[in-house]
Amino acid sequence: MNVCLGLLGRKALGMFVLALLVGGRMVWAQDAPSASQAPQSHMEAPPVQQTGAPIVRIEPESSYDKTIFLKTFPVADLAFLKQYDGAPAKDLIHDKQFKKVLKDVLPGCMFHYGKDMPLDEAVDMVMKDSRVPVRIRDGRYVVVSGLGGPYLSGRGFVWIDMQDGVALGGFYFHPTNGEPTPTLAIYSKQIKEDQVAMSELPPVFGQDMAEWQNESRVPTVTTQYFLTGKNKRVLLEHDEDYCSPADGMVAPAGDCEELNADAADADEQAAYYLDQVHYATNATAWMIGADQVAWIGVRERTCGGVVDPLGCRIRVTREHTHVIIGRGPVGHGGRR
Repeated sequence: MNVCLGLLGRKALGMFVLALLVGGRMVWAQDAPSASQAPQSHMEAPPVQQTGAPIVRIEPESSYDKTIFLKTFPVADLAFLKQYDGAPAKDLIHDKQFKKVLKDVLPGCMFHYGKDMPLDEAVDMVMKDSRVPVRIRDGRYVVVSGLGGPYLSGRGFVWIDMQDGVALGGFYFHPTNGEPTPTLAIYSKQIKEDQVAMSELPPVFGQDMAEWQNESRVPTVTTQYFLTGKNKRVLLEHDEDYCSPADGMVAPAGDCEELNADAADADEQAAYYLDQVHYATNATAWMIGADQVAWIGVRERTCGGVVDPLGCRIRVTREHTHVIIGRGPVGHGGRR
């Protein structure tokens, strides 16, 4: 069984931030513990309160290119899905044809859901008994959802574009193995890129994912990873702008700039964690090193006396995230 290892490669943006990093690293990535022994996370992001209109994911300029998906499904192989529109998800989950499709969507990696297990086993745990109706939008986009995780608030979904033959899935839970929590892992065996951002995925997927989050009580902004067809875990970067509604979509309730800041912080924490544990999916406890403490101080001093401190915080945090992912694991390079 392969273990998902992440490779985050991107040319560093904002190299001045890198020059300010000091101190040594203090992290020890251990073998994944059992569920009963798993340490508590050092950093849990508070859920974003959603009041009023649902918060929608806005991508002001999509960079989606469907060639990012490899080995797409023939349209004829997905036609059977139409008969399940409105049916309980569990009916589709147990369909032999769907099992075959799912096998070609799920990366063959280990996943830590309370304990180490294959990713397909974790997905089955939250989906197999789901009574949530299968939804098919525009006769094309299929969403299969499950909320039945037996612990750690596990829930998931599978999204399929029957016309383009592409598919993605998501798994949300509250890890107890020491990583930032809660977390949402998006996955697809069809994607083998070393870096993935939300704007590089199908825009309709982003919209359906946001709707699933609202319906499933998943925080709008949370730590995001992507599990690739190379059995690697990489940062799934938030590059949405929650302050730029478009195409008649409803603006987010509350302070959209705070959501942008929360997203930038979540990405930086996830990138730092992946870097510290060498991108291992089932790594355990991590510690905030002296370099991270120093950087936080630099950010506070840099943005403390400017006209737009929140905008400064978002910009500096995103630049620092790109510095971290630009390093990547030793011996590997990014595509940008």
